[in-house]
Amino acid sequence: ADNGRSKNRQQQREIGKTKLKIDTLGLGCAPLGGNFVDLTYNQGAELVNAALDAGISYFDTAPWYGFGRSERVVGDQLRNKDIIISSKVGRILKPGAVAAPMDYGMVDPMPFHPVYDYTYDGIMRAYEDSLQRLGLEKIDILLVHDIGTFQHGPENAQHFKNLADTGYRALAELRDNKIVKAIGLGVNENQVCLDALEIGSWDVFLLAGRYTLLEQTALDELFPACSKRGTSIICGGPFNSGILVGREMWNYAKAPQTVIEKANSLRKVADEFNIPLAAAALQFPQASELVSSVIPGPRSKNELLEILKWQEIKIATEFWNSLKERNLLRADAPTP
Repeated sequence: ADNGRSKNRQQQREIGKTKLKIDTLGLGCAPLGGNFVDLTYNQGAELVNAALDAGISYFDTAPWYGFGRSERVVGDQLRNKDIIISSKVGRILKPGAVAAPMDYGMVDPMPFHPVYDYTYDGIMRAYEDSLQRLGLEKIDILLVHDIGTFQHGPENAQHFKNLADTGYRALAELRDNKIVKAIGLGVNENQVCLDALEIGSWDVFLLAGRYTLLEQTALDELFPACSKRGTSIICGGPFNSGILVGREMWNYAKAPQTVIEKANSLRKVADEFNIPLAAAALQFPQASELVSSVIPGPRSKNELLEILKWQEIKIATEFWNSLKERNLLRADAPTP
């Protein structure tokens, strides 16, 4: 039922200790919910179908993206297709539109508002709601979304307690009963992943922005801990919200001057080697054996086609060596 598209499949790697294989280059579907971009349903559908035509078969979405918009458009295009999909739990969507959608970074979201719930019941409810919005009979990878102090500040202590006390049990049951194939977190910080390793056995962490050409803080403690536990990494945000493709965004906000300066220094070296900085940013995380997939979030079909070109560009070893010699890339970071 995949319309013959599987013949063009991307390269794949296994997730953690499971036998589940996903594309080394997948598709992040936050923009399909209108996250920081005005994207119509038809434009989102065109983007997903372009990814399918390119042989991409791993798609990541979440209830948060457009308060259900992303899941609806993604599910409609992927129904009856041979794909792997991840979605997220931790937020339940309740009826009632938010007053100021852009306070949430959303353009034209659906008329719901998110309520955090990391308990057993909350996770089971969020999982079942996602199946309904997607219109799919399965979610392969289920991720706990945005737990951690980056999102919650002081309130995270209670949220994490809820996950530890009952929420993790829901995820483990779904995996043990083979309802989902893998479980993990979908977060923006290293520390909460380290904390999570102490409360359960996780297959994968979708980590956004912390292992990129701009920042490799995950190498300090998280990657060694994950390697020891058999937990793999999906790298979200390989362009650090856009700063590595020439935009001014970093960590979902306007980039500070220090980040802009480092991005400019990286771009200068890329220019010397006559390669797009974005190509290096896309390919860099894939050199780590711990990384199962990298999932950029293109905002249009044209952006996706550009990403596919960046994936194929040959980058000389001397480029990576030059970055390390100039202290722009950690010496212990594996490179392609």
